[in-house]
Amino acid sequence: MTDTPLMEVKDLVKTFEDGGVETRVLKGVNLTLRPGELCALVGPSGSGKSTLLTILGTLARATSGSYTMLGEDLMTAKDAALTEFRNAHIGFVFQFHNLLPDFTALENVMFPAALRDGRETGAARDRARELLVRVGLEERVDYRATQLSGGQKQRVAIARALMNRPELVLADEPTGSLDKESAQQVLELIAEISAAEQTSYLISTHDDKVAAVCPRQIRVSNGLIVED
Repeated sequence: MTDTPLMEVKDLVKTFEDGGVETRVLKGVNLTLRPGELCALVGPSGSGKSTLLTILGTLARATSGSYTMLGEDLMTAKDAALTEFRNAHIGFVFQFHNLLPDFTALENVMFPAALRDGRETGAARDRARELLVRVGLEERVDYRATQLSGGQKQRVAIARALMNRPELVLADEPTGSLDKESAQQVLELIAEISAAEQTSYLISTHDDKVAAVCPRQIRVSNGLIVED
């Protein structure tokens, strides 16, 4: 792990307006992540965790503050540039996997590369197959998502998140819909990949057991990071 930051936010504020009423959800967040860090983002519901993940994933913009990643200013970047940056450098794992049900495991994993390249390529197919072997699904490559168990679907989701070799993976309650055994397998897989590929993970969770797997725990409360 290097001392050079992968990403950094300073004084990040996010305010929502509804009917003329403003609600400040993030109140000046400061956070730095380095390559290869495995971090848990913890805190009660309504603390601002999901809003922070959404902004770090460039799916929403902060109201004020600064956000840089890999030297790029993501606060001022145009929407098209953010889309391109997100596809190249950020992966996502969601609680309910969000797989395309009529596509095979291989096709689901290939999807980010197909978006990037505008078509399916042999190299992308090889990469997707390699990732599915990596997550222990070599015998499920051609299974449709509807034919997979919950734990298998989440493994496909992890492989998909890694398809474009992102430096950062954001995971929102990635074990929340899984049984205990599947959850443990998914956590072990995330920790293994983070260490082997120097991929940084920021995992939002309510589960103390999930947080305990992460060497770094970042606690959010009332729109601020109160413990790190």
